[in-house]
Parts: sequence; structure tokens; C-alpha cells
Amino acid sequence: MRHYEIVFIVHPDQSEQVPGMIERYRQTVTGRNGKIHRLEDWGRRQLAFPLQKIHKAHYVLMNVECDNATLGELDHAFKFNDAVLRHLIVGVSGAVSAPSPMMKDEKSRSLTAPAAEDAAKPAPAAEAAA
Repeated sequence: MRHYEIVFIVHPDQSEQVPGMIERYRQTVTGRNGKIHRLEDWGRRQLAFPLQKIHKAHYVLMNVECDNATLGELDHAFKFNDAVLRHLIVGVSGAVSAPSPMMKDEKSRSLTAPAAEDAAKPAPAAEAAA
């Protein structure tokens, strides 16, 4: 299996559908014995130039390890989803799990380790209740 970095841009009117799209793409990769090493939701950002008269869009980054058939299925899903304005799939030499430079922004959030973040949050609430 090879490693790929995938970035896709979603129409701003469809931003509320992004979590469902991410989950669908995650199931596509993991359902065929692939792995997701990094998954980041960068949120709505200004585009460098207008696409279809749109100036802002919702960005998502994925670093995955999958086979060629799974990659073809993802590419097909991106092409025929009207909410996806653009997508880019780049082959990388190895697994990348370090946070991207875009994660410095407060709007960005990592979706690869939500369990670790959620486990830390209930502890202070339990202490306050006691």
C-alpha cells in the first residue's frame, strides 16, 4: 500500500455536510484495510482566486495509506460530488502524522485523535460535580 496526501475543497453552502463526507471517506479507506494517518478539518478559508464565483470554501486534509483501487474509488467520489469544488491527491514517500502548518490557526482541528481530547475533557467536569 502507498501513502497519499489528499486535500479537498467543499462549497461553503455545503459546510454542514462536511462531517458526513469525512466519515464516508474514512469508511472508504478503512473498509479496505487502509489507514488514515492524519485527518484535519481546516474550516472555511479565503480562496486565492474565485472558483465558480465563490470566494470562501471549506478545506479538509487527509493523509492516508491505501491501495490503488481505494484511491480510484475516492477520486471517483470527489469527481462526482457536486459539493467538492476541487481536490488534489499527491503521493508521498511515507506516513505523515505530524500536524500541518495550517493547524496553527484556531479554526483548524485535528480529527485523527478525538478520543484522546475527549478523555481529557470529562475529568475536570467530574471533579466540579463532586
